[in-house]
Amino acid sequence: MRYKNPVISGFYPDPSVCFANGKYYLVCSSFQYFPGVPLFESTDLVNWTQIGHVLTRPEQVMLDKINSSGGVFAPTIRYHEGRFYMVTTNDTTHENFYVYTDDIHGQWSDPVTVAQGGIDPSLLFYDGKCFFISNGSDDFGDSGVVQCEIDISTGRKLTESKCIWHGSGGRYLESPHMYRIGEFFYLMAAEGGTEYGHMVTLARSKNVWGPFDSCPHNPVLTNRNKAPFVIQGIGHGDLVQDAHGGWHILTLGFRQIHMWQTFHHLGREVFLTPVQFGGDGWFTAGLDGTTDFEYDMEGEFEQKPLKKYTFASTEWDIDWAYLRKPDLGNYELDKSSAVLHGTGVTLFDTDSPTFIALRQREFKFELSVKVRISGGGIGGVTVYHTESEHYDLYLSQLSDHCEAELRLNIGGISETKKLRIGGRSARLIIKADEFGYEFFVENESRTERLGFGQTKFLSSEVCGGFTGVMLGLFAVGNNTAEFTDFSLKYNS
Repeated sequence: MRYKNPVISGFYPDPSVCFANGKYYLVCSSFQYFPGVPLFESTDLVNWTQIGHVLTRPEQVMLDKINSSGGVFAPTIRYHEGRFYMVTTNDTTHENFYVYTDDIHGQWSDPVTVAQGGIDPSLLFYDGKCFFISNGSDDFGDSGVVQCEIDISTGRKLTESKCIWHGSGGRYLESPHMYRIGEFFYLMAAEGGTEYGHMVTLARSKNVWGPFDSCPHNPVLTNRNKAPFVIQGIGHGDLVQDAHGGWHILTLGFRQIHMWQTFHHLGREVFLTPVQFGGDGWFTAGLDGTTDFEYDMEGEFEQKPLKKYTFASTEWDIDWAYLRKPDLGNYELDKSSAVLHGTGVTLFDTDSPTFIALRQREFKFELSVKVRISGGGIGGVTVYHTESEHYDLYLSQLSDHCEAELRLNIGGISETKKLRIGGRSARLIIKADEFGYEFFVENESRTERLGFGQTKFLSSEVCGGFTGVMLGLFAVGNNTAEFTDFSLKYNS
């Protein structure tokens, strides 16, 4: 059967995967968004259903007042003796920790911290031991992939942290994962930075502590020199074996808006690439070491398209996300409406505004929602990337009338367009393609176009950081905004 990449579209970076009880489970980074660490389930590695989040309680993760792209970095999920473990870094607090559960559909434990620094932690269970692996500096000041043995019941270090590999020579060594396959311990990592130079590199040893020999044809997977081509940034991979014995790497990657325009705004997405082991024990990946749009894969499956998103078709605690540490008392959410109570916190702040959002999953879409506002503030929809870069379409209640406003915010510069409307409600509409967002207001049986914002100004190349565009509902000020008849439909 044939599948298309990405297998999970939109801002779901840094994928990690494990296999348990006949199914695959995958987690991704969430940074400043809450709940933390989206959790997916699959039977075929191609179709992934989000079943929840790992970090669902504020006491599990500190996200208060952090900047965009702070918070939860690069998780790893592993399964051992009936228990799931998720290990990650809170980059804001510089803390590595793991949580665990015996029920993948249930709650996860409180955090267990590990006194080893660095980021992108991983776990290896082997021969009755648990090894904790990250990238940073060891107990002797040596930098690279660092490892110690821990007591998995307490997180206590049982050995000193030791650097076991310095990488293949690329910058920003990160994302270490180790696997025991046959007679070797394979150590896979990322180098080159999580942008256009990103790559997967490989080493191996017959001893878990090394020394590790670098693969003679590193990098084993990269799209860094594949141009003009819209798939870029391939790296940060996790290796998995399917039910038919085949091997694959799940990596992050991103899609440019056009082969000749090096901007991406959907965030880093999840790509699936086949792997072939050779007679020398090393493996090669993809098409000549690159990731393509389509591959054939053994098995019976049909790749499902994205659903139409409505309040009825989504789950508020699964599909949607808040910023940082939300006050849940400001939200009244059900299957037909969302009532948001504004505060003095705005989308420009690093506190938690009244905001709830879906990830933008594809370039082309149409979003439509009816908004009714009461009080003296504003309420509407936003195309949000960071505190400084977002496009906002909203209603504003003034003393004697109501206005629809479009505010385009780029790098501290704002442009606002206003339209006087009748009453306190209107339908807000956004239409998007690879290159821009068009904003419309429908009021009293009349539809008017307020303006246009280019996607490239909400791209990671402009905004910086590690996230992607979110399509949000928000309210600001002493007011209430009621949202009904919500629809988000993607176009092929």
